[in-house]
Amino acid sequence: MNSPVEHLVQVLDQLRSPGGCPWDAEQTHQSLARYLLEETYEALEAMDQGDLGSLREELGDLLLQVVFHARIAQESDPTFSLDSIAQGVVDKLVRRHPHVFTDLVVTSSEELEANWARVKQEEKQRESVTDGVPLAMPALQLATQLIYRARKSGVVAGDTQVKEGLRNLIGDVTEEQIAALLVATLELAREIDIEAESVLRAEMMRYRTRVRESEGL
Repeated sequence: MNSPVEHLVQVLDQLRSPGGCPWDAEQTHQSLARYLLEETYEALEAMDQGDLGSLREELGDLLLQVVFHARIAQESDPTFSLDSIAQGVVDKLVRRHPHVFTDLVVTSSEELEANWARVKQEEKQRESVTDGVPLAMPALQLATQLIYRARKSGVVAGDTQVKEGLRNLIGDVTEEQIAALLVATLELAREIDIEAESVLRAEMMRYRTRVRESEGL
């Protein structure tokens, strides 16, 4: 008897095959991209609400997108399958957790994080700490990732004077103060018709360039 996941793969195969569903048959990775993003946001909303029933449904919709994209890719590459995707994840998890799957001993969270970064760097063979950060992310998330990567590598690419000026102005930094500053910044932007998402994205592209220049790239 097939598992539910195997049955899902078979259903997608039937939908994409001749005699199946015309809509499903004409979809591409590009046409489905927005659905992948929408389903991700819906899953995040279910998590925020603590609604496990909705979360089960939304994770199912996300799984559908994974299986759908795997099915489309398989039409060009017969070796591309849900099993190959899962095997890749298994291999990656085992490789990145040598303290669990080998006799490596890790004594601190810092050592654990450093080992994770080392293994990942060996896998990806990346030149810059900014490599692998999806530039299509929302600007605030992009900024968070780029700043995190830069700080981890010891690179200073932001305006330190502005940051320290804010710190001196507000004193102890709290979540509430950061939220208020973000809201106030957006309100100021709206008052003079500045689109905050666009200007932040443009600034983070310049930030990314400064990081890469500091790395000699």
